[in-house]
Amino acid sequence: MNDTYAGAISLSIFGESHGPAVGATLSGLAAGIPVDTAYIAREMNKRRAAGKLSTKRTEPDEVHFLSGVYKGFTTGTAITLVVENTNTRSTDYEKTQDLLRPGHADWTAHLKYRGFQDARGGGHFSGRLTAPFVAACAILKNMLENKGVVIGTHLAQCAGVEDEPLATGRDALARQLRALGAVSFPAISSVKAKAMQAAIEAAAAEGDSVGGVLETAVLGLPGGLGEPFFGSVESTLASILFSIPAIKGVEFGAGFAMAGLRGSQTNDALRMRAGQVVSATNHNGGVNGGITNGMPLVFRTAVKPTASIYKVQQTVDWAEKRDATLLIQGRHDPCIAHRARAVQDAATALALADLCAQHFGKNWQVDEKWTTG
Repeated sequence: MNDTYAGAISLSIFGESHGPAVGATLSGLAAGIPVDTAYIAREMNKRRAAGKLSTKRTEPDEVHFLSGVYKGFTTGTAITLVVENTNTRSTDYEKTQDLLRPGHADWTAHLKYRGFQDARGGGHFSGRLTAPFVAACAILKNMLENKGVVIGTHLAQCAGVEDEPLATGRDALARQLRALGAVSFPAISSVKAKAMQAAIEAAAAEGDSVGGVLETAVLGLPGGLGEPFFGSVESTLASILFSIPAIKGVEFGAGFAMAGLRGSQTNDALRMRAGQVVSATNHNGGVNGGITNGMPLVFRTAVKPTASIYKVQQTVDWAEKRDATLLIQGRHDPCIAHRARAVQDAATALALADLCAQHFGKNWQVDEKWTTG
């Protein structure tokens, strides 16, 4: 398993869904960065299972620091943290352990690990690994916020219901992002949020699941981050976003819609405002030539429906080498898109913190004079 994202800031994750704990090690941070445990807890709450919209497996998700943090600040050494698994039910998987689950990594896990993988609850393929990921990246997200960089994600579409769009004006967008950070279900419109929740519950009642589209916006980024080819803003973000379980597509700005338009429709006209170069529109999502241009960074991801559904499915009995049918047991989410917003925020924080460290060096993390411009 390649368990490490390696850049100027590196992050490793470890553990399995039904092991004693999952954890992460974060390296490349300067000494003296505040580690706000209350802030980390709020980010963890955003991905925690709750109510009818999520799995019945609920965990306290308390974060325990083993190294790298002392008296509320980073020490400049590697930060290692763990999140204990306290509510596992491995027996749910014993009866069907030889039946490969459609949509899951069961078959590819056999191909790669030759049967030695921990298959309980998906093992190290499980979304449970996003818990320490969110915890570690919350340190980076808070650090960026203290520099004036605000990250926010909403569920732009779910089960055929579309949320209110992101605002085009900076002030209005800033208000939306602040509001999203305070709500448990990540929709801008409370009316649309209720409709999405009803659609998720309807799918769950039928033993099925739904997916969604997550849209992220970032305000306060300086222009000039990223590289023209390898190490571009898009490639750096995409490599981390595609590491999130269930993400099947990524687009920046107007994305795939640009393919059906003309250049006169997609080029963002440049203007001078208050001594700064700005664009009249933001079809390119804040990036040109792989480099941030100072406009809001905007991108979307496609989250597939949860693979675990309570319907009879066609599969294979791996032990018997024959066709079979499967009716899964256990506790599963009818939709993971709303919980994944915290993971997408975390991935965004990791990518942007890394790009900033590459551009400004490590001292920018604690330099009070550093500004996003």
